[in-house]
Amino acid sequence: MTPGLGPWEMINVSSDRKGKEAVSRKIQRVVLAYSGGLDTSVILKWLIETYGCEVITFSADIGQEEELDTIEAKAYKTGARKVYIEDLKETFVKDYVFPVFRANAIYEGQYLLGTSLARPLIAKRQIEIAHREGADAVSHGATGKGNDQVRFELTYLALDPQIRIVAPWREWDLNSRRALMAFAAKHGIPVPATPDKPYSTDRNLLHISYEGGVLEDPWRAPDESMFTLTVSPQAAPDAPEVVEITFEAGDPVAVNGTPLSPAGLLKALNGLGSRHGIGRADIVENRFVGMKSRGVYETPGGTLLRAAHMAIESITLDREVMHLRDSLIPKYAELVYYGFWFSPEMRLLQDMIDRTQRNVSGLVRLELYKGSCRVLGRKSDRSLYREDFATFEDDTVYSQKDAGGFIRLNALRLRIEKMLDLKG
Repeated sequence: MTPGLGPWEMINVSSDRKGKEAVSRKIQRVVLAYSGGLDTSVILKWLIETYGCEVITFSADIGQEEELDTIEAKAYKTGARKVYIEDLKETFVKDYVFPVFRANAIYEGQYLLGTSLARPLIAKRQIEIAHREGADAVSHGATGKGNDQVRFELTYLALDPQIRIVAPWREWDLNSRRALMAFAAKHGIPVPATPDKPYSTDRNLLHISYEGGVLEDPWRAPDESMFTLTVSPQAAPDAPEVVEITFEAGDPVAVNGTPLSPAGLLKALNGLGSRHGIGRADIVENRFVGMKSRGVYETPGGTLLRAAHMAIESITLDREVMHLRDSLIPKYAELVYYGFWFSPEMRLLQDMIDRTQRNVSGLVRLELYKGSCRVLGRKSDRSLYREDFATFEDDTVYSQKDAGGFIRLNALRLRIEKMLDLKG
């Protein structure tokens, strides 16, 4: 032990030495998750300066509705050796959104996991590009206080246990927007000229989120001008709109009878939900890193999809199977939220859930009106609902007298417990 230092100080010294050793070890090539915004533009130049390495940027189009045409030129101008820009919208919806909606997953009863689902897809593609390009490291722009750093890095390490990870927000001293802007100006990095928003956003084809800034006060209501996807429910049309969604094996395949691709279908539902002010949520959620965080979300198409999926399941899914699956939803949603998409427990749960969906096919009719969606009807060729059994009219398939024995058998243990109490 270093003379004069206590055990906790020794840990800090050791940690500091390890950090310096990590920087000094030569990284040859990094694949950076790159949006072209201020943070990742600065990170691109910072990686080159700090590690003396080559940087390959990767930008994914997952429906964030941002202009990607200028990203390539901007990345090269900032020093990138190579630039990847890929349209992953169909993959995002088919392989990430739909599996989660087959599970009816929702985190803490309100959050439909929009940002959580995008990170493992981006991180997976980063690793694939790293292998193709012979890169020995990957990097991201997530801060050291949020969930995204965990989601990115758990995916990296699950897919490549030997990959090196550079998380600049945990290393550098550029800890303010002003510092980032100064670094960008010093290095001639073009940055957006738009005014700074009083909150941060993240958008993809499933949702848009808002957090931080003025939203950090959980008592303060968000300004109406903040919302991007949905109209205010008060300003929504005065007449309701009916929409029909067709399902096959748990997945939606058509809207109002028109077959659509996964991304096309979610986009269509987004348009319908947005027009009627559906899908807003204001949540104080528990981050994986331990703190509570206030987030405001718009998930119009996802809200319609979840309501319709639960409706078709109500007539096609066995009671005990449904109850067992439902008991696992909190754990499933937690795994997605925490970033364990590529974990063995996630694979096990997904396999089980997908097995439950084999007969979840049919048609659901919803009514959309001023912020709400209401189920009007559901039908399926695989329906377990039998009107001849459920009817209150005369029938020949169910003897009501049988219910007496059923009740007495189920009451037996209750009777025995009470008899014991009376005897005592």
